[in-house]
Amino acid sequence: MHAKRKTAAVIGALLAPVLALSLPASSASAHGYISSPPSRQAQCAAGTVSCGDIKYEPQSVEGPKGLTSCSGGNSRFAELDDDSKGWKVTPVSRSTSFQWVLTARHSTSTWQYFAGGQKIAEFNDNGAQPGATVTHHVDFGSHTGKQKVLAVWNIADTSNAFYACIDVDVS
Repeated sequence: MHAKRKTAAVIGALLAPVLALSLPASSASAHGYISSPPSRQAQCAAGTVSCGDIKYEPQSVEGPKGLTSCSGGNSRFAELDDDSKGWKVTPVSRSTSFQWVLTARHSTSTWQYFAGGQKIAEFNDNGAQPGATVTHHVDFGSHTGKQKVLAVWNIADTSNAFYACIDVDVS
């Protein structure tokens, strides 16, 4: 009887990694953030700005839809809301491309961009599942000079969204 238990334990130990890799990833594994121009969480991950937990999981700024904070209302990432933290400001033109890196590709309702508290762009994906990266071309309109852009990725099948803030200087 002891030999059967030992054999079963060895088989279980060998199969566990295979099973773990073949199962679907949980929704908490990862999600997405803006890499270019570098968002605040991208700056944390790169070590450009000294940050806490967000350094290790820039893709995890998730919160209920409709928020206007860089942290997505997540207290673990509250430093993203601190405008005086020394964020690098990226010079951009009036029409700029924003690139999202997606580590979990959720069905998407919309992507929204805000500057000066006003929506400047919205892209409707009608529930489609995006690829590993998504790029949007955003026109700043009359917004010039230093701007904090709030980018929001609204998920189609949950009540949550992902948030990123990008500090830019629009010429």
